[in-house]
Amino acid sequence: MTEPSDFTRHPIMANGYEQPFSITVPPEDLELLRKKLEVVTFPDEIEHADWDYGVPLAHMKRLVAHWKDGFDWRKAEGKINAFPQFTRDIDVDGFGTLNIHYVHQRSAVENAIPLLFIHGWPGHFMEARKIIPLLTASSPDQPSFHVIAPSLPGFGFSEAPKQKGFALTQYAEVAHKLMLALGYPEYVVQGGDWGYTISRKLTFMYGGKSVKAWHSNFAPVLFPSFWSNPFLFLAALVTPWTPAERAGLEHTKLFGENEMGYIKLQSTRPQTLGYALADSPVALLAWIYEKLMRWTDEYPWEDDEVLTWVSLYWFSRAGPAASVRIYCETMRAGELKSLTANRSSVPLGFSFFPKENFVVPKLWTRALGNVIYESEHERGGHFAAHERPEDLVSDVRQMFAKDGPAHGIVPGKSGYA
Repeated sequence: MTEPSDFTRHPIMANGYEQPFSITVPPEDLELLRKKLEVVTFPDEIEHADWDYGVPLAHMKRLVAHWKDGFDWRKAEGKINAFPQFTRDIDVDGFGTLNIHYVHQRSAVENAIPLLFIHGWPGHFMEARKIIPLLTASSPDQPSFHVIAPSLPGFGFSEAPKQKGFALTQYAEVAHKLMLALGYPEYVVQGGDWGYTISRKLTFMYGGKSVKAWHSNFAPVLFPSFWSNPFLFLAALVTPWTPAERAGLEHTKLFGENEMGYIKLQSTRPQTLGYALADSPVALLAWIYEKLMRWTDEYPWEDDEVLTWVSLYWFSRAGPAASVRIYCETMRAGELKSLTANRSSVPLGFSFFPKENFVVPKLWTRALGNVIYESEHERGGHFAAHERPEDLVSDVRQMFAKDGPAHGIVPGKSGYA
């Protein structure tokens, strides 16, 4: 992987000030990718396997051929660079300074609501590509937002931590300090997957004073505990499930049985997996493509879409292996247990999509915190910002609209002109 200073064509910052950023993958990196794709060795395949054993061979052969000879990275790169991107040094307690990459798209509405979008894995900062223009649009009838979409440390074009122990506390610290550095001492957060988990950590660390509200399309919560939520436990016992909730629980059961092997591997031996992801673009493609296809609700992925998504990992600053360490570090720190055991008081909104990885009865989410907004949709899966951008943005707008439950929650930032 090319060194960051060569790859980004920008000096590594030492002063902590914002620097403009644009992606320029060196020609030699593009040529190296092509050479690796030329010498691919495909495995054999069980007859009529379809998706039962993983990504079908025909899919991989088609995508690899297109990546090698048809995909135009420069075109994709130009579309990404149309978004205002920057880098900035962030000091992390106990971990030194990390150079963080982010999109910062301001609305024309001066008192727009600052919204921090946090991606997950295998997401990236451009997972917000479709919702940024919608959220920042000016309208007399809808609130507008200033959107900040960072690359998490170790993802995209942010620097990766080099020391052990960089877990949720540190990811939340980086996100919060970035918002402060941009002049947003009070803000709201949206995210799914790790974006949900980091958002939840932000509410415990900076809730009330800085994090005023949060919204998620992901609700990984179990049946309410009698010991921590006795009244909610009893309510959950006697409240019948809706047909959608029953279907969601069945979907969640199947996901747990058939789709969660990656978590065990990435949370225990990320370095071993990393050799395949860093050395073989085909391995990386298969690893991520499987999730894009299996975790979405019949979303019509185009090959160029898939290859742009995977290329952002292949050409990332630290390389694709760095991104999977978040699982290992968070599991070893034991932070997920403390997060699920406590209830956040920061106002929370949910969008429910039927093919999200975890779909639970809405009543259960009350164990997570102060739920003030809910919306249920008929279509959509794990990557809501990419799959169903209009639905997701509509929900966020309604939550913060003049007649919404979170209107005016950020002092002086109504979102209206």
